[in-house]
Amino acid sequence: MNSVAASSTSASGAGPDLTTGMRLEVIVIPVSDVDRALDFYRSLGWRQDAEATVEPGYRLAQLTPPGSACSIIFGEGVTTAAPGSARGLHLAVYDIDQARDDLIGRGVEVSEVFHDAGGIFHHAGTSGRVSRPDPQRRRYCTFASFADPDGNEWILQEIQERLPGR
Repeated sequence: MNSVAASSTSASGAGPDLTTGMRLEVIVIPVSDVDRALDFYRSLGWRQDAEATVEPGYRLAQLTPPGSACSIIFGEGVTTAAPGSARGLHLAVYDIDQARDDLIGRGVEVSEVFHDAGGIFHHAGTSGRVSRPDPQRRRYCTFASFADPDGNEWILQEIQERLPGR
């Protein structure tokens, strides 16, 4: 079913409400070596959905983290962003200690669990990080981080209970 046909009518009644049903589907990750990135993300247990060389200089791969509706795409000729320049890519996890242990068991270097000194969302980079989970274990406030071989930064964010409407 196409998303426009499935959308509701806009408030004016003039046509489809294109804001209804928008979902984040794919994030493009800049990498320097497609094969190395494929090996890394597959080692995390991510499902490989596609890999194609369309023409010389244009190759892509798509993978999806377990339980996610959003995938990543990387490759040759799919982005002009510098390899390793993606920051703050969030992976929501129910149990941050379990997720962290799983990644470490797969050979990934993962930061200590942290919360932000400001108490809400983490600062860019490592500024404001306080080692240990959020003291009140508030939802959305406990994190850990890791990077892929190019340095693209991933943040694990513990979410055991979603806010209403999420």
